[in-house]
Amino acid sequence: MIEWGISAAVHDAALTVVHGERILFASHAERYSGIKNDKHLNDDLINAALKFGKPEKIHWYEKPKLRGMRRLLSGQGIVRFSVRQYLKEFGLEVPVEFASHHESHAAAGFYTSPFQSATTLVIDAIGEFDTASIWTCYAHVMKKQWSMDYPKSLGLFYSAITDRVGLKPNEDEYILMGMAAYGNSDTHYWDMRELYERVNLHRGCKWWMKKEDPDHYDLAASAQKIYEEEFDKLLHRAKKNDPAQNNLVLSGGCALNCSANHIAKKYFKNIWIIPNPGDAGSSLGAIAANNRRKLNWQGPYLGENIETEYPVENLLTSLRKEGIVGVASGRAEFGPRAFGNRSLLADPSRPDIKDRVNAIKRRQKFRPFAPVILEQHAAEYFDMPVEVSPYMQFTARCKFPTEFPAIIHVDGTSRVQTVNKEQHPGLFELLSRWYEETGCPMLLNTSLNIKGFPMVNDTKDAKMFEGLYNVKVY
Repeated sequence: MIEWGISAAVHDAALTVVHGERILFASHAERYSGIKNDKHLNDDLINAALKFGKPEKIHWYEKPKLRGMRRLLSGQGIVRFSVRQYLKEFGLEVPVEFASHHESHAAAGFYTSPFQSATTLVIDAIGEFDTASIWTCYAHVMKKQWSMDYPKSLGLFYSAITDRVGLKPNEDEYILMGMAAYGNSDTHYWDMRELYERVNLHRGCKWWMKKEDPDHYDLAASAQKIYEEEFDKLLHRAKKNDPAQNNLVLSGGCALNCSANHIAKKYFKNIWIIPNPGDAGSSLGAIAANNRRKLNWQGPYLGENIETEYPVENLLTSLRKEGIVGVASGRAEFGPRAFGNRSLLADPSRPDIKDRVNAIKRRQKFRPFAPVILEQHAAEYFDMPVEVSPYMQFTARCKFPTEFPAIIHVDGTSRVQTVNKEQHPGLFELLSRWYEETGCPMLLNTSLNIKGFPMVNDTKDAKMFEGLYNVKVY
């Protein structure tokens, strides 16, 4: 049976197609509409999904009635929204099943994980009422053991500070994380902690400390410090829930805070984070939550397919000459990060590369970039908190920062992506050849897009990117 999972109407809409245990397709609405973080489905996304079969059942990633009840009780008013009517507008008139918001997050994580059993910790801004939750998961069982209830929310807090420093909430939290390394976390710590403990931050806090005009980097540093302290407390609670359990699944949008994720190693031996742990990933999670069975996770390459052989020779030629090259080949990544199929790659050893790539992508100059490295060499170059990190979910201190200025953040860390031949044969061959020629087993890897726009999706997008930004894309 062909089943679709959908998350939409709030932010970052997405659609997943599953047949049995096989994930056939998964992508974001923004990749087809061109609107960053697009909250609505569109005909192009629907048509792309229909190539894999018409749905016999649709799974929705939350329970709208419970969400409406929370809005009503919190004084946000009534928003009349019918999922079935919404889907009908796209010609989708099939049975719909609903899973709760955090249930979808937890299922997306656990049922794609390599574990037969695990403790699952979900942290995000808000579900229907839950803002964090702990689950015991094994086989066909997912049991919620504890939850944090609205309005207290670590995710809402982090988004509120994102908004406070002039960034876009629900989109730019990763920029706040990058800013934190430049600030003093003690300057506003106690004032910010009181804000977190006492104030409902659902509507933000632009009013907070407005007269004082605090340094935004200091605010970011304090926010990251408080996040990490509260994350540690939640991990401690999760471990206490099942002390014998060594497997942890992290899910929810906050699982993208790669600067904090290493803390989980204090409590758990093995950690799994799906590369799309936010609401878009819950399009997959809704299916898993309702079916309660493992999915055959083969990797994040689940989106639009550009049917070309991975262009190793062309990429090497451009890297030698220009030091920067784009690649748009194979199936697009499902999630907010590029892992080699929709990537901008560059030589990490050149001192001018970081500024050049930031200029191409129209990003702030303080923003860091990630390295992609051959898995067998990762421990030689980085103090890895985990053995492998295929989805850039952990930061690690570089052992030779002066040699690779393009991928080192101001605090000496890098968000590492490791690659082996099984995960991505083409990228593995490229890195292997690059290593043979240069003695460097890594490249800078960032998403093939510019700030405020989605990643390149198809051949048309790739040609447009190449023409507008004077970067060769293969």
